[in-house]
Amino acid sequence: MAIPKIKKQDIIAALQYIDAHGVPAQNQSTRYELIAEDGKRYPPKYVIAVAAHLANGIEIAADTFNAVEAKTFLQREGFEIEEKQQKYELTITANQISSTDERFTVDDLGLGDHYKPLDTYFEKVDGTVIRRKYGRGERRNTNQTMPRIACQIFEKQLAALSVEEKETFPICQYKPSNPVIRGIYSSVNEYRKYRNTIEYLTYGYDNGRQFVLYCWNIFSTILFVQECLRRFGETGDRFVLVYRDKNEREEKTENNIENIPVRPAQRVEDAPNPYSALLRASKNIIFRGAPGTGKTYLAREIAADIVSDGYHDRYEDLSDEQKKQVEFVQFHPSYDYTDFVEGLRPKLNDDGSMGFALQDGIFKKFIAHARKNYEDSLKSQEMIAKEVSAQDALEAFFASVQLGEDEFHTVTGNTFFVTGIDDQHISIHIPGNASVDTLSLNMDEIRKMLEAEQRFDKIKDITSFFGKKFATQAFSYDFALYKEIKARMKKGVKKNIKRENRKNYVFIIDEINRGEISKIFGELFFAIDPGYRGETGAVSTQYANMHADPDEKFYIPENVYLIGTMNDIDHSVDSFDFAIRRRFRFIEIKENDRLEMLDQIGEKKEEAIRRMTALNQVIANTEELNENYQIGPAYFLKLQTLNFDQLWTDCLRPLLQEYVHGMYDESGIMQRFEKAYGYPETRDGDTDEATEN
Repeated sequence: MAIPKIKKQDIIAALQYIDAHGVPAQNQSTRYELIAEDGKRYPPKYVIAVAAHLANGIEIAADTFNAVEAKTFLQREGFEIEEKQQKYELTITANQISSTDERFTVDDLGLGDHYKPLDTYFEKVDGTVIRRKYGRGERRNTNQTMPRIACQIFEKQLAALSVEEKETFPICQYKPSNPVIRGIYSSVNEYRKYRNTIEYLTYGYDNGRQFVLYCWNIFSTILFVQECLRRFGETGDRFVLVYRDKNEREEKTENNIENIPVRPAQRVEDAPNPYSALLRASKNIIFRGAPGTGKTYLAREIAADIVSDGYHDRYEDLSDEQKKQVEFVQFHPSYDYTDFVEGLRPKLNDDGSMGFALQDGIFKKFIAHARKNYEDSLKSQEMIAKEVSAQDALEAFFASVQLGEDEFHTVTGNTFFVTGIDDQHISIHIPGNASVDTLSLNMDEIRKMLEAEQRFDKIKDITSFFGKKFATQAFSYDFALYKEIKARMKKGVKKNIKRENRKNYVFIIDEINRGEISKIFGELFFAIDPGYRGETGAVSTQYANMHADPDEKFYIPENVYLIGTMNDIDHSVDSFDFAIRRRFRFIEIKENDRLEMLDQIGEKKEEAIRRMTALNQVIANTEELNENYQIGPAYFLKLQTLNFDQLWTDCLRPLLQEYVHGMYDESGIMQRFEKAYGYPETRDGDTDEATEN
């Protein structure tokens, strides 16, 4: 497959053609959209097909290349491409299977290879919703979740079936021309007598008994689930599966199959990602627990879930724009307010001298983006159009200015030059002013004047507009630039403006307890309180008198969520500020809460869990230690490159030696740890196995 020979001007002509003729229903895009400068959206494959038609006279056809190739080509040509985040809902009842996805058909369940499950649940006729009771180490929202819910709900009925009824139970039929895959078996060995593949799931129940049945993509067990409803359900019961298209990375990866036994469920979560639900409800949470329990990994996973509205569960899968909605910082003892909120930083002046300028810290910059989105989402389309027009006028004007060369004049005849521009300030040089020949103007003042509906004919109008009693020196130069910009603004140019959608923003603070909290947050303790989000919790920052507007207040909008992580054994915990404790919800992540992350080490997972469990039991029973010193599964991810002995000698043993340093019988404690882990004790004359690998 290859992209036709076309040029950028052909693509632009194709957009004009589509504006005039529209897009046929069969050519609508399900995955990507081309975003034009005026905000209009087009299906990339159809754009290329039309461009090839206009350039080469060929028939409009989009079946000689795929969506990814179209996206890559258009991005290379400088066009903006956005991935659509569309969710679909499949409903299964005893008599019907339907989906909001027009591509879905029960006659081709192989299409399930191209989709990823986001949520699934069983809804009883009375409206009661039942979700999966996840077992220890079981991944959430996989291809196996829906059939496992069916097994969970109808466990007794399935177990009561005779051997013959189980072996003939219908599971899957990909196409009408394919045979029906049947059978619920009591073990993997029994299953493989009939179908020798890895395409299966296991469901554990009743102290070690199992159901083993065929499972591959997200649609492969639709027939099984529907048959359960027909035999055991009530009229009106239904299963619901929410899914989306796989992204490029997921398409290249085989279907994610968990071919390891799932332990019986230990707790119930009533949401696709229960931790995301806790964050939405609480605004601020801190994950605490032993080292290596996956707290940071979980924080990034939740951030992806929150900013994508449940569409992604991996930070790496977020679009570049969505990644701007997540920020990460790690606290340490030397971190302070000037790093986090705002402070004075060295700056090279235009004349080459050094000075200091007030700069926003990482948190304040992040909040500014979130606050703009929040405030814009409340604005009318008319107001947004005015702001876009003003911003475009500013950008066009300053792009045409030759810094230090183009002359401008105030109403009193003073000559000045623009010497520098950034997002907030305009630096000017005033050669005729003997006392102060440089001045920094506030970009936002000119922007607000351009957005306003009133006319500014004299400096007094500006003074009144900003609510000042007296004019400032800067107003004279603001007025001069304002008139120049207005004179150059294009008349009658309109863009296709749409209202801003409110987005969620997540700020992650790793090892939050390692910093001196009161020194870092300062007066923001009040602003971060979930009960005082928005202008109700607005505060003046420490450097407010140096702001362009000293009366400006800082607040955290409703669309911001904070996640902190901390290790319970860190010595900084003792001095953790109680003001922060009142404003965060603390959630303990135990060593066995995130075992699903060990799926990354493949067949080593079960052995890793066995060794980790045995070692942690000994650690918890050791005098002067407790559960806070246990080893989490994140350490065992190193088994992707190390073997078990190397993991012990290079990673776990040094950590545990630090734990027991200075204890009575230190050597004996370490020997008990080694025995529990399964590392052979090295005696004099023996060779350390790890050094030979």
